[in-house]
Amino acid sequence: MLPYSWLIPCFPLLSFALIIFFTIKKPRLSSLVSIGAVALSFLFSFIVLVTVLGNPVTSEFKINWLDLPGFKVEAGMLIDPLTAVMLMVVTIVSMLVQIYSVGYMAGDSRFSRYFSFLSLFTFSMLGLVLSNNFFEIFIFWELVGLTSYLLIGFWFEKKTASDAGKKAFITTRTGDLAFLVGIFLLTTTVGTLNFQEAFHQVESGAISSTLLTLSAILIFGGAVGKSAQFPLHVWLPDAMEGPTPVSALIHAATMVAAGVYLVARLMSIYALSVPASLVVAIIGAFTAFLAASIALVQNDIKRVLAYSTISQLGYMIMALGLGGYTAGTFHLMTHASFKALLFLGAGSVIHSMHTNDIWEMGGLYLKMRTTAITFILGSLSLAGIFPLSGFWSKDEILLLALNKSPIFALVGLAVAFMTAFYMFRLCFIAFYGKARDQHKFEHAHESPKVMTVPLVILAFLSVFAGWVGIPWLSKGYSTFVYHHEVHHLEPNFILMLVATFVALSGIYLAYVIYYKGTISAERLKNRFSSIHKLLYNKYYFDELYNAIIIRPLFKLADFLFKKFDLGVIDWLVNAAGNFTVFLSWFWELFDTYVVDGAVNGLGYVVRGTGAGIRKVQTGQLQNYAFVIFFGIVLIILLKIF
Repeated sequence: MLPYSWLIPCFPLLSFALIIFFTIKKPRLSSLVSIGAVALSFLFSFIVLVTVLGNPVTSEFKINWLDLPGFKVEAGMLIDPLTAVMLMVVTIVSMLVQIYSVGYMAGDSRFSRYFSFLSLFTFSMLGLVLSNNFFEIFIFWELVGLTSYLLIGFWFEKKTASDAGKKAFITTRTGDLAFLVGIFLLTTTVGTLNFQEAFHQVESGAISSTLLTLSAILIFGGAVGKSAQFPLHVWLPDAMEGPTPVSALIHAATMVAAGVYLVARLMSIYALSVPASLVVAIIGAFTAFLAASIALVQNDIKRVLAYSTISQLGYMIMALGLGGYTAGTFHLMTHASFKALLFLGAGSVIHSMHTNDIWEMGGLYLKMRTTAITFILGSLSLAGIFPLSGFWSKDEILLLALNKSPIFALVGLAVAFMTAFYMFRLCFIAFYGKARDQHKFEHAHESPKVMTVPLVILAFLSVFAGWVGIPWLSKGYSTFVYHHEVHHLEPNFILMLVATFVALSGIYLAYVIYYKGTISAERLKNRFSSIHKLLYNKYYFDELYNAIIIRPLFKLADFLFKKFDLGVIDWLVNAAGNFTVFLSWFWELFDTYVVDGAVNGLGYVVRGTGAGIRKVQTGQLQNYAFVIFFGIVLIILLKIF
């Protein structure tokens, strides 16, 4: 089966082509084609997973693409346990998101176009996961960026949506530039683009430690952009302007997961560079704390989840930076299920209430019981409550951090507390208490089954998917990803209890403030108004970037336009045009009076000559006789004299 794994991304690509060229005007058929294609990809991915479970080794299939002297580019696939896990994550979430989208996007004028973009997005991510070399992964990396731009700005008639798409595209391109430079540095030094060959060359010392560190940090720049890590995290909250199912797909299984996957795929490189690994861990920890603190006070239901995603991605990046290949990828897998659930749950609420503001909600548990229960299960899993999926993967990261550095463990616990607090702040405000907008509450209703069934499936995964990583299993997740080598950290019961207590404390504090009202939320806001304002405005990163980057660039562009473009470029263009006009005028004179004059003059001479000769040809015999006689006399005279 493994040699035919190239079919996995081909199904969504074929779906994209079929929708664009044949079913674009048939919305229902377009959705069936798209869902059917990703279902086939899921089936093939499942077969790959079963195959790899039976024989967890690294398999590589490749063909020569370009073979030039000193330069060879391959097209191929690298299949190992990490690939198998990621294929399942991408196809499951993508399939459920597309099924959900049938209900969410019903009636949209560009329904077929939406599903074609989803298919292209899924193709790009699956191709990225299967890539076996830097050149190929970068192609799919950019395709993921393109398709995310198309989906984030799908409702492009809204200025906020079109601006969000541009912001995401440009911000991630900044990281991609660093990624590309890092690839050049690394591959030109080791002499190959192939992952496995590059790892072997690096391990054999073919590249200096300084250059290796620089290359690794630059490559990490690509992950910083795609996975929205500090300082390129600003695009992800704005990406909420796209359709909510797109948010679920981007946040759970595709775009933002790509950065974490990249670092995990290149762990052989980061493991050999302590400075680069430390940079990765510090950026991840700082981002996790930063985003979690911002999420504490946000009122837009999707923005709370967006900052939660940034924070959890920071968790994963921190784990990978600390050498936690298992912990980072395990949390990536579990996070995909409960974050997809939370975004789709938020979409169900928005679909019913027609608002994103949690302060316009309230009491929705009575009206939307399936959505509420599944959303709360996702929140519990995200908070890391035993025995849900998030508990096992979060504690794996905390245990790793504790073994490496108490500072990282403290940051992890602080983030766990804030995560539990902001998620249940959202739950208590949205689903409990009195309705804050009676009109919207009266019209609230549960979403159709095409939307709630994916919620139930994801809720099941949010509860049980993490059980494959229970540390007492003899052959669990860590053993699988390490190719059947027994590899896991010994469980720390004290840390488990502490982490659970921290998470429950966050939930209890949210309960006391937003459900019981024992502590006044308004009074807290007024007492800590400066901090609240700072967090609500996201530490003013957007304003800071506008002040130090965007506005100066606009002013520079305006200056260059007025002084250089108009004053220099346009002057040169106009001068060239005027000179051309002058040359045209000159050549017109030359053509009229010289060329045409010469031609016309010759004609006049010929015509005059002809007119003179014509007078000689009179046709009278006496004239011809006279000329002959005159000629004879003239000849005689010339002979005599």
